[in-house]
Amino acid sequence: MRKKTILSSVAVTAITAAIVAGSAKAAPPNADRKPEALKSSPKDLVDALHTAFGDNHSRAVHAKGIILSGEFTPDPAAAALTRAPHLQKTRSQVTVRFSDFTGIPTIPDNNPAANPRGFAIKFSLPGGSVTDIVGHSFDGFPTSNSDQFRELLLAIGASGPDAAEPTALSRFLEVHPVAKTFLTTQKLPASYATVDYFGVNAFKFTNASGAAHFVRYQFLPVGGEQLLSNAEFTKAGPDYLQTEIKRRIARGPIRFQLVAQLAEAGDKFEDPSIAWPATREKVPLGMIEIRHLAANTPEQDKALSFSPNRIPDGIETADPMLDFRARAYPISVKGRQ
Repeated sequence: MRKKTILSSVAVTAITAAIVAGSAKAAPPNADRKPEALKSSPKDLVDALHTAFGDNHSRAVHAKGIILSGEFTPDPAAAALTRAPHLQKTRSQVTVRFSDFTGIPTIPDNNPAANPRGFAIKFSLPGGSVTDIVGHSFDGFPTSNSDQFRELLLAIGASGPDAAEPTALSRFLEVHPVAKTFLTTQKLPASYATVDYFGVNAFKFTNASGAAHFVRYQFLPVGGEQLLSNAEFTKAGPDYLQTEIKRRIARGPIRFQLVAQLAEAGDKFEDPSIAWPATREKVPLGMIEIRHLAANTPEQDKALSFSPNRIPDGIETADPMLDFRARAYPISVKGRQ
């Protein structure tokens, strides 16, 4: 148990220190664009997550979360992009999970290292099959590939309060400015329900006529974003997001519009660290209406898994990182049992 506590403390301290050190001079987005040939395996990545955050027999990342359920109503515009069954005319039942970053189940909601927040959704399809979408509250990923992400995690794990300066994390961030931007420019949500979420990996949509588009998902809260100041965030409390979402759902439904951001010529759909311009066309895919709080037992949370590669006909992966993640997810799921 002591080893897990030390590792968790190291991760939170290292990330928080990087945020404080870099917040005044964050690097410009999309600056880190050096491609690398992949050398690590999916198991290497899962092991690196445990190195950074501890092996807590929970999710390797986004361990602290809350499950809810509701319904998805597709927008008529969605069928023009894809023939995927949940994006036609029929409504789908959905299970969603909001979460904090890191693999630490007890991380305080008001710790800067708990950003970005996660939003995952599971659609129930006709015939008993399902499809998933995974997003987080930052438009982009900290690295362009899984090897660099593993290096970032190992650097976090090696950069505790007793590490010599410059720490492994500060050295990594000096040569990976996108990761630095990721750590130092996060939003502070007033609620899980009041922040934009982004599916940073790209997919190929194909409609019934065979026409194709490359897209990235966005989840946009109806009513817009509501964020906290640094002072409000510090005072918010260790479980403020969990408490707030329970109170909010008791008052009424929580609504997000699901949209597809369309790529244009020259957009990097194979590199999740490069955000597409905000001016790109967005097509409404439908409305997510969250209505109920789930039981949220430990058993339910361990059994529930989301994979962005769990996709139906009419949708294909376009980002190589998705195929890598598909092989890492089962390893992580097995480890939490």
